[in-house]
Amino acid sequence: MSEHTMHTTPREWIRENIFLGKTVGEYIRSLITPFNIIAGAILAVGIPVILYRFLFGLGASTNLSDTNPWGMWLAFDMFFGVAVATGGFIMVVGVYIFGRDDYKSMVRPAILTGFLGYFFAIAGLVIDLGRPWFLPKPFIYFGTASVLFLVAEHLALYLTIQFFEFLPAAVEWLGWRKVRHHLHKIHIALIILGSVLVMGHQSALGAMFLIMPSRLHPLWYSTYIPYLFFASCIAGGLAMLIVESMISHKVFGHQVEASDHEKIHRMTMGLGKAAGYTLFAYFCLKILSMVHGFTWQHLWSGWGAWLGVEVIGFVVLPLWMFTRAVRTDSIKMVRAASIITVLGILVNRFNVVVIGLNWNAPEVYIPHWMEVMGSLTLVTLGVLAFRWVVNRMPVLYRLPEFPDE
Repeated sequence: MSEHTMHTTPREWIRENIFLGKTVGEYIRSLITPFNIIAGAILAVGIPVILYRFLFGLGASTNLSDTNPWGMWLAFDMFFGVAVATGGFIMVVGVYIFGRDDYKSMVRPAILTGFLGYFFAIAGLVIDLGRPWFLPKPFIYFGTASVLFLVAEHLALYLTIQFFEFLPAAVEWLGWRKVRHHLHKIHIALIILGSVLVMGHQSALGAMFLIMPSRLHPLWYSTYIPYLFFASCIAGGLAMLIVESMISHKVFGHQVEASDHEKIHRMTMGLGKAAGYTLFAYFCLKILSMVHGFTWQHLWSGWGAWLGVEVIGFVVLPLWMFTRAVRTDSIKMVRAASIITVLGILVNRFNVVVIGLNWNAPEVYIPHWMEVMGSLTLVTLGVLAFRWVVNRMPVLYRLPEFPDE
C-alpha cells in the first residue's frame, strides 16, 4: 500500500484494493468472462458434489471399496498435489540459503503456488476422510510409530510455515510496516524449519508403501521408494515453477517490469537445467531400485510395457528435451519438457497409489464422476484464489515503500 492509499478512507481503500479501482457494478460486470463462466459452471456442479459426499458418504459418491480404499482423491489431490507444490521450498532455499538472488522475483509466486497446493491437497484429504473435526488429533495423540503420523504433522506444520512465508506480501498490501519488520526477522528460521519438514514428509509419503510389499506391484515397490518420491517431487516442483511462471507472465504480464521480462528467459533456462539434473538422478535411482529388488523379470509383461511408457515417455523424453533445450537455448522446449514432467509426476503417483496398488485383485477401480468433479473443483478454486491474490497483492512486483528482503 502506498503512502497515498494509507491516508484514504476505508471505503476508498476497499474500492482500490478489493474491487481494483472499480465500482461494485463495474467489478461485477468485469467478472463476466469466458474463463469465469467455465469456472462458475465447474463450481456450480462441484460444490454440491462435495456436499453430497459429506451428507451421504463415500459409498454414494465414489467407487471406493474395502479392496480399493485409496482412489483418485488421494492420488491426485494429495500425492500429486503435494509433489508439484514443492516450488516454494525450492525457491526459498535457493535464494535465501544458497544466495541465488537472481531468482528472487520468483520467490513470492512460488511460495503462493506452494501454499495453495498444500492447502487444497489437505482440503482433498478432508473430503476423502470426511471427518474434518479429527484433523487436530495428530497434535493430541502422538502416534510416533506411524509414518502417517509424521506425514500429518509435517503437512500441518509446513502449511503454517508457508502461510507465514507468504504473509509479508499480505501485510505490505495492508500497509502494516511494523508487522512486516518482525516477519523479516524470522523468515530465515522459517525457511530452515520448512526445509526439514519438506524432506521429511515428501519421503514419508513414499515410505507409507514400504509396508505394502504384497499389495504394490513389484515394478513400483522398492525399498528406495522414499528416495524416489523425494527426487521426483524436486523435479516436479522445478517443472511446475516453469509452467506457473509461463502462465503468470502471460496472464499477469502487465504487472511485471520490462527488466523482469528480460530476466525470465535466463531464469527459465536455469530452472530447466536443474530439472534435467534432478530427472537424471531420479532415473538412476529408478534403475538402481529395480536392480536391487531383482524386479527386471517383470519388464516383459504388460505391466513392464506400462512402466516403459512412464519412464521413457515421462522421464527419459523430458530429460533429453531439457538437455537439448539448454544446449540450444530454447525456452519453448524447456517449457514443453516441464509440462511433460508434471504429467509424468501425475502418471507415477496414479501408478503407485491406484493402478499398481492391489494390482492382482479381481476388482478393478475406476473413479466415479463425482470423484473427478471433486478434484476439478479444488483445482478451479486454487486457480481462482491464485488469480485473486496476484491481482491485488505485491506478488509479481514490489512496492517501492517497502525495503527489499
